[in-house]
Amino acid sequence: MSKEIYLISACLLGINCRYNGTSSRILELERLIGSGRLIPICPEVLGGLDTPREPCEIITQTNGSLKVMSQRGLDCTSEFQNGAQKVLEMAKVYHVKKVILKANSPSCGSGHIYDGTFSRKLIEGDGLTSKLLLENDIEVYNETNWGSGEFI
Repeated sequence: MSKEIYLISACLLGINCRYNGTSSRILELERLIGSGRLIPICPEVLGGLDTPREPCEIITQTNGSLKVMSQRGLDCTSEFQNGAQKVLEMAKVYHVKKVILKANSPSCGSGHIYDGTFSRKLIEGDGLTSKLLLENDIEVYNETNWGSGEFI
């Protein structure tokens, strides 16, 4: 019987790929690192964005469509969509059923994301990668609730 593979936000493993060039290393996740069953990913980097990069948030347009905009007004939607698609492709290749992603991110947030005003206000919603994975029946956890997911 093969062991289940998980995708995990690279920043949670200490890789400096967040928008500000830092990580969000979670020491409790270190017990999973040695399992050989984690594949670190960063949808934003996979989508072609640099590290560091300008902070981005999801903005709902008047017609209901979503755009991912940088703080200075640059439309980064296509990079975020491309990164989300690449993560989904990886999940399919490795038959991933569960992921651990960075909370509140416009890519990886699940359940809550920032409201698009760059005021640090959270609203209900999912980042583009999380949304795509959820639509494809992949369970999405973050650094606050991953312990409920029975990993490893």
